[in-house]
Amino acid sequence: MAPEPPPPPPPSPHVLIFPFPAQGHVNAMLKLTELLLPAGLHITYLITAKDHRSLTTRLSHPGFKFHVIQGLYEGPMDTGDKLSLLLDCLTETTTPLLRNLIIDHPVSCVIADGIMDFALAAAEGTGVPVVFFRTVSACAFWAYFSIQDLINSGELPFEGTNLDERIVNVKGMEGFLRRRDLPSFCRSGLSNRTLQQVSNITRRAPDADAIILNTFDDLEGPIVSQIQKHCPNIYTIGPLHAHLKSRSTSKSISSNSLFEEDKTCIGWLDRQSPKSVLYVSFGSIATLTRDQLLEFWYGLVNSKKRFLWVIREDLVSSNDDKSKVPLELEEGTKERGYLVGWAPQEDVLVHRAVCAFLTHNGWNSTLESIVAGVPMISWPFFADQQINSRFVEAVWKLGLDMKDTCNRATVVRIVNEVMKVRKDEFTGSANQMVKLAMKSVREGGSSYCNLDRLIEDIKTMSIQRKDK
Repeated sequence: MAPEPPPPPPPSPHVLIFPFPAQGHVNAMLKLTELLLPAGLHITYLITAKDHRSLTTRLSHPGFKFHVIQGLYEGPMDTGDKLSLLLDCLTETTTPLLRNLIIDHPVSCVIADGIMDFALAAAEGTGVPVVFFRTVSACAFWAYFSIQDLINSGELPFEGTNLDERIVNVKGMEGFLRRRDLPSFCRSGLSNRTLQQVSNITRRAPDADAIILNTFDDLEGPIVSQIQKHCPNIYTIGPLHAHLKSRSTSKSISSNSLFEEDKTCIGWLDRQSPKSVLYVSFGSIATLTRDQLLEFWYGLVNSKKRFLWVIREDLVSSNDDKSKVPLELEEGTKERGYLVGWAPQEDVLVHRAVCAFLTHNGWNSTLESIVAGVPMISWPFFADQQINSRFVEAVWKLGLDMKDTCNRATVVRIVNEVMKVRKDEFTGSANQMVKLAMKSVREGGSSYCNLDRLIEDIKTMSIQRKDK
């Protein structure tokens, strides 16, 4: 009698990954996807039609596919009201879609952007675990989580113009947090819809099976410990872009950008002296008034430093006058500056010519600057960026925070402080942080081990799902 053939191998775990549709979120969660695929997981990545059209590179892997979502708000997200509009649209449109995907496919788990708590409702009763990936820093997540504590203690709402008054009811930040460092929407009254949404959504994090954070323990360990009191199962696996490079056998890593990168700026950097250039970028969402644009521009030109500046087509508010740039700015830029619509930022930051980064402190940009060992000048725009910029200056000692100011004299002073007067101090701190960041993503490092644990836990989820 012939022996029975061995049973077929079990199918690979199938993971649904669903980012919030914005450049920083899509970028980070695609990098997470690239880290998970080599482990043999099958991944369906949910993406809006607009973002799918805009991706400048396409991830190609036999275990990967996009699932395109139609019919969502596709306008700008440069205000809290527009953010709330998109969150409402996502909840209404994609909750049933996500539920159908979970029910109709053998899904092992859902990794959803943590700002989209409707994933919990979509998976309810299916037995499929939901893991939240918060693409903001741990310190921003914890500030969001603590908003209700600030309301209960009477620290929110606050009145008056004294933004330097200390905030004492965000545990772990009592010694240095000020009103001006809270997320931007905390400056409005309690009726602010964005404040209510972000606070309520973040307070639902303990309902998820686990939390993924794009950070590393040597950077934000004390704050992660505060979060773990409410969300015990946390995977700190960042910095994701450095982690991906440390594990990849390929020299080419996809950029995951939603904007076409102008790589001519690398040639311009090649012609500059080492550590002589200020890189300036306010990210993919921030907007400036024309007056703010001109104050920054005059400040850069008057600083006498060389600068590479990303000026998106939509950087200046659409209802602002966009008349001709003053001649002295044109001449000063020709002499010492270079302007692009979008830059290959990771390549720019590691270039030998770059000395400092004037940044909005979005979390991806902040991590990329940390990994590159580049000191920062912080000018946050909204949401998590206010907290990040405070940590850059007061906790990590990686640069200076110039939030809430925008005049040419301040720009000149801060640029010279970071690039000349205290250059060695900030460069030394940045170099120390680079070592800790790279240690975390190498074999045996905290982020490396946490990613391995995440992969094994997803495989366990798949086995448990099959047994039910």
